[in-house]
Amino acid sequence: MTLLRVHGFSISLDGFGAGLGQDRANPLGVGGMAIHQWIFPTRAFHQMTGRDGGTTGIDDDFFARGFENIGASILGRNMFSPTRGDWTDDTWKGWWGANPPFHTPVFILTHHPRPSIEMEGGTTFHFVTEGIHVALERATVAAKGLDVRLSGGVATVRQYLSARLVDTMHLAISPVLLGSGEHLFTGIDLVKLGYQCERHVATPSATHMIIAKRS
Repeated sequence: MTLLRVHGFSISLDGFGAGLGQDRANPLGVGGMAIHQWIFPTRAFHQMTGRDGGTTGIDDDFFARGFENIGASILGRNMFSPTRGDWTDDTWKGWWGANPPFHTPVFILTHHPRPSIEMEGGTTFHFVTEGIHVALERATVAAKGLDVRLSGGVATVRQYLSARLVDTMHLAISPVLLGSGEHLFTGIDLVKLGYQCERHVATPSATHMIIAKRS
């Protein structure tokens, strides 16, 4: 059965998954990059960015696991672009260059239609205007029996959690405070929605939490 999985989703100690003021200079909002510092030294991230070396161990294992058995991904528009409203810049094809790290079909939630974009390395961006359920249906078909990764951002994860559509979620709580930004869990009662913490392990860089939906 195809699962909807969240992996490597970083939040601050005070619960923010992104800072305020997203723009091209600050893809994750002002200060938001700090919550992802556990990723950058890992061997898996080095391999993804075409470099040798990198650290191994718990952080590396958690980051690498997020790409296993994934057949499609879902993104909110803010994860794809800093712009809002109509698509006025057709040259913008995401933050990742010509060969994005997904290597699968990616379904982007938006209110504004845009033709699909085929990229290098097997990534094709599809733009979905019909909402989270249609995006999940299309991603599940595209995944061909593999799982679907819900890659963010905060508002998108909140929507899928509130609809009880997320099967399992890996959170990485970074030892930093943002003070403001996009809060992940405000107004969401995970217990009433049927979620529980199945595992937690700490490293010097992050505390990793596995939250899963009870059957």
